[in-house]
Amino acid sequence: MVFVGLDVGVPAGGALVLTGPNGSGKSSLLRLLALLLLPAAGEIRWGPLRVADDPAEYRRRLHYAGHLDAIKPSLAVEETLALWAATRDATQPHVEAALAAFGLDGLRDLPCRWLSAGQRRRLALARLLAAPAPLWLLDEPTASLDADGEARLMAALAAHRAEGGRVVIATHQRLALPDAAALSLEPFAAGAAAAPSDPVAGF
Repeated sequence: MVFVGLDVGVPAGGALVLTGPNGSGKSSLLRLLALLLLPAAGEIRWGPLRVADDPAEYRRRLHYAGHLDAIKPSLAVEETLALWAATRDATQPHVEAALAAFGLDGLRDLPCRWLSAGQRRRLALARLLAAPAPLWLLDEPTASLDADGEARLMAALAAHRAEGGRVVIATHQRLALPDAAALSLEPFAAGAAAAPSDPVAGF
């Protein structure tokens, strides 16, 4: 058991920043919210709906960007985003906008095997824009990014939230996210709180 007694919600346009030392459960909570793990107790809700009642519909509402960039070396940058949008069944893919937003225009035809770590991270984050979804779950999103990359990420986050999007971020870095709520997972470490009876999380 990693943490217990956790009850948190993220409103439309809201941002939740998860903090805590290594092993406190930040990545585990993101994986729970992405339905890559199942909670031992409690539940996740989207408004009044229990996510467990229709997990496929909930998955369509989210993007999860974990530690690994999950990029095929043989595909070109633009191909990667186009494939992602097609996989997500995006009715209106925004590949061009995603390339521009993360400064990848000049690399569109470059095979991903030649990308630097920072460029790979930009491409992984550009998926957020190529196939829009209302909930972004981001694990250490600024890893490998330079100052320009971080600025572009902050701009994308601001635009997403301005349209009512929700964001949950696990990070060790200070992020300039206006009105973001911060949640330290240390007080919820297993053994420090009672088992949850209310939702694990709600959106």
